[in-house]
Amino acid sequence: TTSVSSPETAADHSQRMKTIYIMYLITALEITWMFLQFSVTPYLAKKLGFDTLWFGYLQTMVGVVQLLGGPVFGRFADLFGARMALSLVCTSTIVFFLLLATAETPAMLFIHKLPTVFMHVLPASQMVVTDLSEPEKRADALSKLGLCFGIGMIAGSTLGGQLSKLYGERFAACFGAAGSAFSLLLVFKFIPKTTKAETTRGDNKKSVFSLGEITRLMKFPGVTQTFIIKIVAGLPSGIFQVMFSIIALDFFKLQPEENGYLMAYFGIIQMVIQGGVIGRLTARYSENSLLLLSIGVSSMVGLAQNVFQFCLNIIPMMFSLSVFNVITDTMLTKSVPSSDTGTMLGLCASVQSLLRTVGPTIGGFLYVNYGISSIGLIQCFVNIGMFVYLLQRRHNKTDEQRK
Repeated sequence: TTSVSSPETAADHSQRMKTIYIMYLITALEITWMFLQFSVTPYLAKKLGFDTLWFGYLQTMVGVVQLLGGPVFGRFADLFGARMALSLVCTSTIVFFLLLATAETPAMLFIHKLPTVFMHVLPASQMVVTDLSEPEKRADALSKLGLCFGIGMIAGSTLGGQLSKLYGERFAACFGAAGSAFSLLLVFKFIPKTTKAETTRGDNKKSVFSLGEITRLMKFPGVTQTFIIKIVAGLPSGIFQVMFSIIALDFFKLQPEENGYLMAYFGIIQMVIQGGVIGRLTARYSENSLLLLSIGVSSMVGLAQNVFQFCLNIIPMMFSLSVFNVITDTMLTKSVPSSDTGTMLGLCASVQSLLRTVGPTIGGFLYVNYGISSIGLIQCFVNIGMFVYLLQRRHNKTDEQRK
């Protein structure tokens, strides 16, 4: 939908690819800083007297703030272009880290989360890649952002753990602020003002805060149904993701550097899946088949009782999560006009934020009352139900086509 109807010149194609590669680099850097703070915040929170419940409240606040900011940010990106959107992301990250570095009270730890309202690097990156890639190659191009995510996860987790151990949490936070300032320079230097074709740009006179303009995307065929699938099937994984820091700290008794190594292992698995597996799968199989596969695999994955079992379990878990996110995002961006891809990806980000909002409350309740295995059982039952529903829907469609 963003590919130009007339044949692209070699120079134009080369420029598009250059912008996409620079976008991959910026994404990897920003994810690095994000995971750097994941290695800092839980331990700083513990020093400031936070227990599991209050850390859950802190995570919930991030979910609520990003839930509100996601669609607005996506609309902002559509109206004002890629450069402005990414500049907003990097500036917010700098403020976020500076507030974290100065957080000496529990209240300040909550205040430092406020800039996360605009810290949507993945939706902004996805918009650029969506705008500049051909529709048939979009899933593969988007999956490469997951490769950047894996690189950032490894670098950020390892770096955060080591910096916190050697120089303390506040130095690590300042390092993150400096890193994001470098990302901001890359944005100004290499990212074009807009990545959308002339004929598909949004009308700048329209409001960023127009609820009607955001919600009208739900009226396009298949969008609402895909969103429901994304929320219901994604909820168990969302619960696990927000609870991982607590599980690592409280159940597995990991130290900051050990937690960093485990996150780096996750990153390696994600890099292999996103960089070497998803592209091949999307070239060979339909999006509906891959959606069914990801949910089926997810239903068979549960949490383990020790770190070794957990490291084995994480391989199918990361596979299902990666395929599920790439396929649902691809399906949704193909369902709307190219002028609205940023808003749609902002809504997709809000789904993740919604899961992070309700996840800590549900996850904390399950963990405290029923133990770590309950989180795995919830994932199993929810995804089996969704798998049966999708299989039934596919069977009904086949029958209709035969008739």
